[in-house]
Amino acid sequence: MRNSIEFVLWGDYALFTDPLMKLGGEKMTYQVPTYQALKGIVESIYWKPTIVWYIDELRIMNPIKMESKGIRPIEYSGGNTLANYTYLQKPRYHVKAYFDFNFHRPDLAFDRNENKHHNIAKRALKVGGRRDIFLGARECQGYVEPHPFNEGEGFYDDYGEIHLGPMVHGINYPDEIGRDEMEVRLWSPVIKNGVIKFILPEQCPQVRSLGQMEAKHFDQSNVQSVEELSKVLEGEMSE
Repeated sequence: MRNSIEFVLWGDYALFTDPLMKLGGEKMTYQVPTYQALKGIVESIYWKPTIVWYIDELRIMNPIKMESKGIRPIEYSGGNTLANYTYLQKPRYHVKAYFDFNFHRPDLAFDRNENKHHNIAKRALKVGGRRDIFLGARECQGYVEPHPFNEGEGFYDDYGEIHLGPMVHGINYPDEIGRDEMEVRLWSPVIKNGVIKFILPEQCPQVRSLGQMEAKHFDQSNVQSVEELSKVLEGEMSE
């Protein structure tokens, strides 16, 4: 796939919260990361408003195991609360993603240098990302490094199909859909021999509005061009 990156993603714990289980302060993880969670992870590797990342495929390498913990969440109104959070234990995934330009942002046409964006993304992946990686929640530190998608043996490689039922696919933000609205997308993923092939956001069968929202404006005054960023990174490497 053009402009693609492939990498391994892992950590000790993950919490990809199922919103239906988020009752009374409790949190229950999905069995697998959502499209939106993976997109956020890729954006932590490298992101600019000029581009939009798309998650192509996810390969589940370790068995899906869960662990519950008693957590004391911060009560800003005072008091003390105990809640149970259920995490994924020792998650490990192979991820395939690619980017395209955000054509809903004509204000950023000056920053559309495909080759430089791709080179910076690959460079950022080699050093573990430009920002910290979190597996669904801030307390779940994650790590990434380049890795071929199909290399290695996964736990579910010959498992057949696992139907996960309806779950959140992701969020539509106004700067990516061209209208002043935020929406949530739903779908029903299937794991086939350890691999989930994600549909595109516009292919999701169910979309629900979350409310009105305006896109932030970007231009040359508040966005560093990819050419300038590339020169800065090249200078840092030569020092």
